[in-house]
Amino acid sequence: MSSFRFYHPIEVRYGDLDPQGHLNNARYLTYMEQARIQYIRSLGLWRSDSFLDIGIILAEIIITFKSPVLFGQPVRVGARVTRLGNKSFDMVYSIEDSRDGRELANGSSVLVTYDYASGQTIPIPPHWRAAIQSFEQLTEGG
Repeated sequence: MSSFRFYHPIEVRYGDLDPQGHLNNARYLTYMEQARIQYIRSLGLWRSDSFLDIGIILAEIIITFKSPVLFGQPVRVGARVTRLGNKSFDMVYSIEDSRDGRELANGSSVLVTYDYASGQTIPIPPHWRAAIQSFEQLTEGG
């Protein structure tokens, strides 16, 4: 059984490929970012049209490549929060073939909550914490 409660479908486009016909390494980051933004939107944590209102900064990301992704391959990205700290949280990702669930790559990131108006990190907003804990069935701190 999958540990992901959220998946975002991705279309592998011709422009996403490298000269060898495989998904360009940089696109894995983009696919994880798309899933992260859609995860945040699906929980109702970002309701405006401005990216400055999201209030998170990517502090670290790690990717493990497992199998090439090819043009037209049906892909989905699982995303979930695994840890909620005071001003940061961790997310993990799984890029999978949508047909059989085979993992093509996985990754993790550390995100920091941020107030763009003041230019400072801020504690995770209480409504964010509550929504994520409820959705992921997380206990405090984990």
